[in-house]
Amino acid sequence: MDDRPIGVFDSGIGGLTAVKELIRLLPHEDIIYFGDTGRVPYGTRGNETILKYARQDTDFLLSQNVKLVTAACGTASSVLPGSFAEECGVPFTGVIVPAAQAARAPTRTGVIGVIGTPATIKNRAYGKAIRNIDPSVTVIGNPCPLFVPLVENGYTEKDNPVIRMVAEEYLAPFAGTGMDTLILGCTHYPLLKGVIREILGDEVTLVDPGAETARYVANLLTGRRLLSSRHTPGTLRFYVSDSTENFSENAGRFLQRNITEAVERIELG
Repeated sequence: MDDRPIGVFDSGIGGLTAVKELIRLLPHEDIIYFGDTGRVPYGTRGNETILKYARQDTDFLLSQNVKLVTAACGTASSVLPGSFAEECGVPFTGVIVPAAQAARAPTRTGVIGVIGTPATIKNRAYGKAIRNIDPSVTVIGNPCPLFVPLVENGYTEKDNPVIRMVAEEYLAPFAGTGMDTLILGCTHYPLLKGVIREILGDEVTLVDPGAETARYVANLLTGRRLLSSRHTPGTLRFYVSDSTENFSENAGRFLQRNITEAVERIELG
């Protein structure tokens, strides 16, 4: 048993899709969430910059005495080296492997699509992880640079004409490819499931990396006997690197509840 909190970070608020599922699966665990809102989005930056930011995010969480670190950010997960987990000193996971494992099972055609930030698609991290599981699978990726800023600014409703127009353009390259499974390769994207499903149809399985990563974390903590010994509800603490004013409202959309917890601003680097 280990009563220390779980640490989760993302470039903004998208990682709360993982936190939502963690709360459901592990209701007795304390969770510390850091959103690097002052530097969002990561996806348009170079790999060296993203890696620097991810290390700073991780160092902050480690300073809070967490028992596990989760990079609930597709972009950061796509650039972190394999040795990063060993450097942490505590169990670590990104979102790539959990989502890749979840995507392989439902595909019937063997064609899996991936949408993500430009950095995620450029690094082909999801494709590499899927082919490690099954080399016969075809992986098709397309970058969606406008999705993160749109979600961060509340453009998530499927009948919103702006998000509909952007989504149709980003999803058009998948038409006629035989794709039957799509990885929403950024933890912001599950808030766009409604419009994505309307465009692609119910026959395409959508894989939520945040939710899959939360399940991965639950299994990892259970297997290593690191679950909390408490029987009372866990706490949730929020930290951001920019203004706290709009965070609670935006975070509430991801967690689908009112945010009553305090939000603290910190400086990194």
